[in-house]
Amino acid sequence: MRELSLNILDIAQNSLKAKATLVEISISINTKLDEMSISIKDNGSGIKESILKTVCDPFTTTRTTRKVGIGLSLFKFSAESTGGNFTVKSKEGTGTYVCATYKISHIDRMPLGDFEDTCLSLIFMNENVDFLITVSTDNSAIENAELDTRQVKEILDGMPFNCNEVRGFIKGYFAENINPLIDGL
Repeated sequence: MRELSLNILDIAQNSLKAKATLVEISISINTKLDEMSISIKDNGSGIKESILKTVCDPFTTTRTTRKVGIGLSLFKFSAESTGGNFTVKSKEGTGTYVCATYKISHIDRMPLGDFEDTCLSLIFMNENVDFLITVSTDNSAIENAELDTRQVKEILDGMPFNCNEVRGFIKGYFAENINPLIDGL
C-alpha cells in the first residue's frame, strides 16, 4: 500500500467484517516528539486468542478465499520501518484495537494520503455503522477535531446519509476542521 489511508481502510473493513457497530479512527500528531499515531478501534467480534499471537504474520488469515492476509503485516511493517511501533489488542466478543506509530520525518514514512475520501467512503457506504473520527495535533490553533456519526444522525432525524445535503455537510466539515490538521502528512 502506498498511502497510510489505505491501511486505515483495510483495517476498518476488517472491523466491518467483524460486525462492529462502532469504528473509532484516530490520528494523533505530536510534532515535539516527531510522532504520528493512527489507531482503529472497534466493538466487533474480536480476534480469537489463538489467532491474535500470529495475526501480523502474512500467512495468518481467517479468510477462506485465500491463504494470506497481509493487511496487518503491511501496516506493522510501515510503522516499524520508520522507527515507530505497532500494537494489536483484542478480546473475543469485545472488539479490536490497532495502533501504528510513525516517526513523521523519517524518509520511509508513507504519506497519509486521502484520509477524507477514506473516511467518507466508510461512512457513506456503511450507514448502519457508527464512526468516530478524531484528529488531534500539538501544532495548530485548533488542537483537535472530531466527527461522530451518532451526533450527525441525531441532528438528521432520520434523513439518510446518501442525500447530497448530508454528503455536502460532512465533506464541508472535513474541509474546515479535519483536513487543516493533517495537511502535509
